[in-house]
Amino acid sequence: MTSRASAFAYLEGELLAPNGPGLDRLCLVEAPFVPEVRLHLAQDAIVWWARMEAEVGSALTAPFWATAWPGGLALARYLLDLPVTVAGRRVLDVASGSGVVAIAAWLAGAAEVTANDIDPYALSAITLNARANGAAVSTLPGDLLDGDGGDADVVLAGDAFYNEAIAKRIEPFLRRAAARGAEVLVGDPGRQFLPRDRMKIMASYPTPTDAAPTEPQISRISVLRLR
Repeated sequence: MTSRASAFAYLEGELLAPNGPGLDRLCLVEAPFVPEVRLHLAQDAIVWWARMEAEVGSALTAPFWATAWPGGLALARYLLDLPVTVAGRRVLDVASGSGVVAIAAWLAGAAEVTANDIDPYALSAITLNARANGAAVSTLPGDLLDGDGGDADVVLAGDAFYNEAIAKRIEPFLRRAAARGAEVLVGDPGRQFLPRDRMKIMASYPTPTDAAPTEPQISRISVLRLR
């Protein structure tokens, strides 16, 4: 498995390299729907993934961190529009990916922000993205889903119900976090495995055209709270 140090060195080297033509590049851009946040995103995540694997010489987890997922963008937008949600509170962002939700939480005034992911490349991207935004976001590796979110006052999950296997694990985790008193918020664009009957919609947005270019069927993105 790739170490965090080697993943960080690879991505940092990529960002320092002169930008050339082609789709296999990372670019620092304003996040769709959340222009307050800048992210290093792939121009084409599939092409970027292929180049990463070729250069590293082994199969790698899909680079979910190289795309701004619509559920995460909705949750980030919600936090920036309603900063009281996280202001002065300890925040945990699970399955953080690019870190857009964690960075938005910090910009909204959270006292502490921790971004969690199991992919060392995602953790490295979060660190680099946080640096680009001047955000004090710490990263936490490993699978936390057998726990309850520790001492976080707010637990956030942006677009985490994208398949059945992860949904079956993340919902009990979020319910345990809520049971101990944490506020739990989820960003979602209508994924099949989201348990909608157990959640309350807090906000809903029409999907901007640049927020889900590879998923044209998505028309709205929502922020939900566990009932």
